[in-house]
Amino acid sequence: MLDDLDRALIHALHIDGRAPFSRIAGVLGVSAQTVARRYRRLRTEAGLRVVGLADPHRAGRTQWLVRLTAAARSAQTIAEALVRRTDTSWVKLTSGGTEITAIIHAPTDDTAGNSLLLRDIPRTGGITAVSAHCLLHTYLGGPVNWRRGARTLDAEQQRALREGVEGREDGEDSEGVDARRPGPGEAELLAALEKDGRAAFGELARRTGWSPATVARRLAELRAGGGLFFDVELDAGLFGVRTRALLWMSVRPADLEDVAQELAVHDELAFVAATTGPTNLVAQALCRDPADLHRYLTRRLGALRQIRALETSPVLRTLKAGSPTAMSPLSPSCSPPSSRPAVPPPPSTPSRPRAAPSRR
Repeated sequence: MLDDLDRALIHALHIDGRAPFSRIAGVLGVSAQTVARRYRRLRTEAGLRVVGLADPHRAGRTQWLVRLTAAARSAQTIAEALVRRTDTSWVKLTSGGTEITAIIHAPTDDTAGNSLLLRDIPRTGGITAVSAHCLLHTYLGGPVNWRRGARTLDAEQQRALREGVEGREDGEDSEGVDARRPGPGEAELLAALEKDGRAAFGELARRTGWSPATVARRLAELRAGGGLFFDVELDAGLFGVRTRALLWMSVRPADLEDVAQELAVHDELAFVAATTGPTNLVAQALCRDPADLHRYLTRRLGALRQIRALETSPVLRTLKAGSPTAMSPLSPSCSPPSSRPAVPPPPSTPSRPRAAPSRR
C-alpha cells in the first residue's frame, strides 16, 4: 500500500508527468532528494511509469476496442502475442480467462487498411469469436484521471503544479505549424515518450537527431495544443483495488450523453467511452472487492434507468496498460511457438499512436 507522500507524488505526476523533482518537492514541502528517492522506489517496486501519449484523433488514428473469445489453452498465448505488438494497448484477460480485451490503433484513413483487424486476427488459430467496437468518444480516461488515484493534493498545490503546463489555446506556434498534430518526422520522439515520459531532453535529442532545444520546443508545442499528454501507469491494487470489471452497457442514443457524463464523475470508474455496437457505452470499474462491485452495480448504476442492458466482464489480469510500448519483454517461457506466432507481428515501420484509456 501507499503512504501519504507516495499518493501525493503520484497525484503530482498525474498533473504534470514531466514536472522537475524540485518543483514537486516545493509543492509537497519535502526535499528534491526525497522526491527522487520515492520516485525511484515506486518505479522499481511498484512498476510506476510515466508515459507520453499522442491524442489519437489529432494523430489521424482510430481506436478499436476488440473482444476476442479463445479456447482456454490458447487465450494466454494470444494475449501475450498482442502485448508484443506496437499497435495495441490495454490488453486484458477477462471472463474466466477465455476472453481477451484489447485496444487496437488503426489509421483513420480507411484506404490505409488495417492488417491486425482485417487479416491477422481472423486467421489466428484458437480464436472462436471476435467483436470490434470503434471508440467514438472518451468521457473518462486518457488525460482525465481516475478520481480515487488523483485526489490527494489541495487546489492550491494543483494550481502550482499546473503553472507553465497549460499553453496557448489556438495550438499554433509562431511559424504557423499546427502544434496540436504530431508531424511525420516525430515518430522517434513519440516512441521514446511512450516508453519513458520523463526521458531527459538529451536522451530525446539522441533518439530524434534534433538538438535538445528543438526537442523542448516541439514537446511544449504538442502539449500546449493538446496533441500530447502524459499518463501514469500504476497498479490500482496499491490503492486497495482488488476487483476490476469491464461494464458493457446499452443506452438509448438520446440518453447516451447524459448517462456517460454522469458515469464520468463516479469514483468507482476509471474509464468511460461511447462505442459502436449493441453495447454502445463501456466503462471500467475499480472496486475494493466483489461486494463493493455489487453495491456499485445495484445502487449507483441501478439508479440510472436509461441503462437498458448491462454485461459485466471481470478482469483477471492486465498484461499491457495504456502505452503501446510494453514495459518489459515477456519471458521466453510465455512466447508462442516460433514456427507460427499466435498473432503475427506488425509491419517493420509501425506508426505510433496514442494509447488510451487506462492504466489499470
